[in-house]
Amino acid sequence: MTDPNAIQPSALDQLPDRDPEETAEWQASLDAVAREAGPHRAAYLMRRTLERAEAGGIALPKLLETDYVNTIPTSAEPALPGDPEMEARITAWNRWNAAAMVTRGAKHGVGGHIATFASAAWLYETGFNHFFKGKEGDGSGDQLYIQGHASPGIYARAFLDGRLTEAHLDNFRQEAGGNGLPSYPHPRRLPWLWEFPTVSMGLGPLSAIYQARFNRYLTNRGIKDVSASHVWAFLGDGEMDEPESTAALALASREGLDNLTFVINCNLQRLDGPVRANFKIVQELEAQFRGAGWNVVKTLWGTAWDELFALDTTGALVRRLREVPDAQVQTYQTRDAAYIRQDFFGKDPALVEMAKLLSDDKILECFHLSRGGHEARKVYAAYKAAVEYKGAPTVILAQTVKGHTLGEGFASKNANHQMKKLTVDEFKTMRDLLGLPIKDSDFVDGVVPYGHPGADSPEVRYLQERRAALGGPAPARRTHALAPLPAPAEKAFASFDKGSGSQNVATTMAFVRLVKDLVRDKETGKRWVPIVPDEARTFGMESLFPSLGIYSPKGQTYEPVDRDQLMYYKEAQNGQILNEGITEAGSMADFIAASSSYATHGEAMIPFYIFYSMFGWQRTADQMWQLGDQLGRGFLVGATAGRTTLTGEGLQHADGHSPVIAATNPAALSYDPAFAYEIAVIVREGLRRMYGEAKPGEDQNVFYYLTVYNEPLPQPAKPQGLGIDEGIVKGLYRFNTAESAGLSPAANAARIQLLGSGTAIHWALEAQKLLAEEWGVAADVWSATSWTELRRDAMEADAALLRGEERVPYVRQALQGAEGPVLAVSDYMRQVPDQIAQWVEQDYSSLGADGFGLSDTRDAARRHFGVDAESIVVAALAQLARRGEVKATAVKEAREKYGL
Repeated sequence: MTDPNAIQPSALDQLPDRDPEETAEWQASLDAVAREAGPHRAAYLMRRTLERAEAGGIALPKLLETDYVNTIPTSAEPALPGDPEMEARITAWNRWNAAAMVTRGAKHGVGGHIATFASAAWLYETGFNHFFKGKEGDGSGDQLYIQGHASPGIYARAFLDGRLTEAHLDNFRQEAGGNGLPSYPHPRRLPWLWEFPTVSMGLGPLSAIYQARFNRYLTNRGIKDVSASHVWAFLGDGEMDEPESTAALALASREGLDNLTFVINCNLQRLDGPVRANFKIVQELEAQFRGAGWNVVKTLWGTAWDELFALDTTGALVRRLREVPDAQVQTYQTRDAAYIRQDFFGKDPALVEMAKLLSDDKILECFHLSRGGHEARKVYAAYKAAVEYKGAPTVILAQTVKGHTLGEGFASKNANHQMKKLTVDEFKTMRDLLGLPIKDSDFVDGVVPYGHPGADSPEVRYLQERRAALGGPAPARRTHALAPLPAPAEKAFASFDKGSGSQNVATTMAFVRLVKDLVRDKETGKRWVPIVPDEARTFGMESLFPSLGIYSPKGQTYEPVDRDQLMYYKEAQNGQILNEGITEAGSMADFIAASSSYATHGEAMIPFYIFYSMFGWQRTADQMWQLGDQLGRGFLVGATAGRTTLTGEGLQHADGHSPVIAATNPAALSYDPAFAYEIAVIVREGLRRMYGEAKPGEDQNVFYYLTVYNEPLPQPAKPQGLGIDEGIVKGLYRFNTAESAGLSPAANAARIQLLGSGTAIHWALEAQKLLAEEWGVAADVWSATSWTELRRDAMEADAALLRGEERVPYVRQALQGAEGPVLAVSDYMRQVPDQIAQWVEQDYSSLGADGFGLSDTRDAARRHFGVDAESIVVAALAQLARRGEVKATAVKEAREKYGL
């Protein structure tokens, strides 16, 4: 068995020792230090030596953890600029109003969170006073990802600044009346203030990384120089448990995103208790970020600790801080000095002697109050170090106390995340602690008052002067008065009208061909942002590699293996394609950054993200919701779509439900086009609606989801006639009739309407022929490009009726006068076409691919799910038989004929 204490070999052991005698001398020196001064002194010297080696450019493995102390010692802290006393008064007002807002709202039962901002107040205030650039200066300002549960503090600051009124604060979490404040950062609900939705925890960190990367992308491509913008992400230590929080750390360091800073509020608590009860979350995060290549700044202890560290001549204090688990640190926060003397100091003789030199008040000051995240000077030093660091992103690990200044009933208590209010007596204690001029008589009928020093007070003037110097209010979202993008040349769209002739073309390929034409447009081509998660060749996009280039901040530092081929793998610093590797979450974060660039940077970009449809909505639907909240615009393309179309791939690749999930997102316009010309019409309309001239009352803040297929099939010419484009956009149009298809039904033939979407329309067309030739039934075939848009239009019509307005749903208008029953079919579960059932006046039934997918041929899979042409024929005959329009025996005959 291997001795776990033995020195393990390293890669250096593979090299011969050129001077064994010198090596032995170094080892002997280390042994002597350990023997004479102790192993802790030896470890200290080794760490300092490794740090010196790293600073000197000597290639050695980095230390993943440092001592549980501040990275920047007090002696090295820069002076805090501005007026610290004034900033303290401003912060006190903001603390008060944040707590008052949530407490007053609690009477209405709407909830809220007090403790998070109480712990993080100085993390925000220091940034607002000295670092966060606004949007009224040059460039785009900074991008701030505010921790969701801290939103009351941001509202409180906007109230002090004059951007919000008492009426706003009193409507916190009460939005129905139109004058309320959303619970968390929601741009869709408060679009002039919030830029980024963050409270679906884990998505903020991921999005911040890709936002910082997209900023570099815009600059490197020459769209806009946003190199002065800095991305700040405020996160909770408990939030870092979410896998999305750390999913892209390596990307940030690999691309040297020194325009990015994470500020992790390490109050050691998550929603129900300690983050790492038996361990140390700060040390864990430090190792994780250092291992990923980030610069790490720890801001753990306040200045009250300086005296204790000065007394620590043996390193006993530092060792004890490193070994005490987080949950015990929380316990010290709530216990008296005697307990701390015994449990903390009593574990080491050297600490026992140190404690004798400390008063009880000093011990309580250190263990109850003094944290690095609660002191503006400490936070300022960390932020300054972060923005000045070059070559890598920075994470600041700031230790705080959750519920700080809210009183003993809140501070460090496990339940404080669920505690929504303070009593009047607790508010009075808080008032005295903060030194605010609020009188007892201001508490009328037990209601806590808001506090404001006055619009022309020194505090408000100072706050506004600081923000003016930094470029205006923050956070803030700007809706730029952008000129509509010119429509691309009609030729790119019209080329699909004539169909593909004898050539079979999959709709995935048709979409890619359309994009290839659109990115060549002189006016708007550069604004397209193709995004793909390492599946470009699957979707036929490799032809874009040489012409557009794959974005890389380093360009191409190697000779690609396929350089001699026409469609070689070309990376470029100004590359247009974002090829993300195997990460749908990262690709979506790219899409979100690009889709809201029109607001963030005043530059409209047109992202299209193409992905295996099964791995889009199912895997990252939370980010699609975030996209809708952030008012993003662009095209999501679910390729290789459908439950039976992707042959042989099986259960986890067979998408039969992405349109169902897409239908749940109010901002998503979901389409399932059958033909290439339909794709052209939908994309042209999407460009107009999102980027061109909007119609009166039309919401431009939408995004499109198109499902496209990998089955090569004939692409017909676009039918002639009025209203085809309108029908494609609205969701339904008649593709042909039995007569126009040349099937010559009898004058008295039974008739049925077949509605198909996507690839299913081909089965419907085949069934149309079988019905006519073998059963004497006339069928008309309709293309249902969007079941969801048909449903939404019908729901709006219902709502109009409730208001006393007469309006007929489009689906009813389109099918008006159509003879016979309606049979709908798609390559998705039946509830997709069933979305419109209640608004169809004719008898309605549907077919779909319900259940898990399976590996087999397309024909076998379709027969298995009962959606192939023969199954459609049997279902159509069954509908007609129930109506007495065909013989009942026809259904049995058809089943036997087709082997069903």
